[in-house]
Amino acid sequence: MFRIRTLSHWAVLLAALCLSLLASTVFAGAREIRGFAITVSNLDSAVAFYEQALGFEKVGERIVTDRNYDYLTGVFGTRVRSATLQLGDERIELEQYLAPSGQPIPVDSRSNDLWFQHFAVVVSDMERAYEHLRAFPILGISSAPQTIPESNKAAAGIKAYKFKDPDGHPLELLWFPSGKGKSKWQGADKGLFLGVDHSAIGISSTERSIAFYRDLIGLTVAGGTLNTGMTQEQLDNAFGAVVRITGLRPDRSESPGLEFLQYINPSGGRRAPSELRPNDLVLTRTVIQVDDLDALVVKLQGSGVTFVSPQVVSVNGEPWSKGLMVKDPDGHAVLLVQ
Repeated sequence: MFRIRTLSHWAVLLAALCLSLLASTVFAGAREIRGFAITVSNLDSAVAFYEQALGFEKVGERIVTDRNYDYLTGVFGTRVRSATLQLGDERIELEQYLAPSGQPIPVDSRSNDLWFQHFAVVVSDMERAYEHLRAFPILGISSAPQTIPESNKAAAGIKAYKFKDPDGHPLELLWFPSGKGKSKWQGADKGLFLGVDHSAIGISSTERSIAFYRDLIGLTVAGGTLNTGMTQEQLDNAFGAVVRITGLRPDRSESPGLEFLQYINPSGGRRAPSELRPNDLVLTRTVIQVDDLDALVVKLQGSGVTFVSPQVVSVNGEPWSKGLMVKDPDGHAVLLVQ
């Protein structure tokens, strides 16, 4: 009888442990990165730039005055004019805060500043895309398109060019050779601008950011490289650049990914001010869809995460049922939705 009770006892404990592990996976699982939200100074000008310079198409526009949006963003008395743009399978949101307006992007922003965040637009022909882009009012970060050398086996042959849009948001053009990147970026007759591959963020500690995005949010680490040399210097406009790059992806593999950029050199990138809010142009939001937002919130509350939203809210007109905004360890905004 004692043996039977002991086995039964351990069976119950094992079942409880399995349920706990399963629940934590479901609760924290990041299903996909739905896109990125960017605050702009003038919506009409921004839409025109992204459509004409980068091939996006506006697929929706609205005015947001929902009080729950105030709670979501931590900006009260908001009146936001928002446009949804699509390129390939990916979407971005451009938002102009009619009230209250925020701060512009610092004109001296550098690639190693910790508020840095860009997203990468994939092109089918780098030379043609670069020549097309030069006709618009951009500010180059890179000296010209750069080709990753053979010494970097993971990224060899990839071409990249970094620049800023008219508001100062950093962006990147990206071209993948055969065998690199997602299969959907390969093939002819898909147009010059194809879609959004990933967003890259400046970070101070790879380990600390992995603890947030993998262990709490549920993204998967897909790999990493250490980029250095003349190509990286010219790409980032940073003398002596040494960058530890880590790629993460959500469960849905065709979704855009996320990259960490930890600058070993030049060090001393400036931290994002803690008071940055979504109406400030520098605070791009990464939109991540999760499986169980309420359960994830409990997990985040016990981990010392900075909350922008005081509570989970629903906002009229949004394509998700509920959302909550937090900040990562370096101050980047993450909009979690279900």
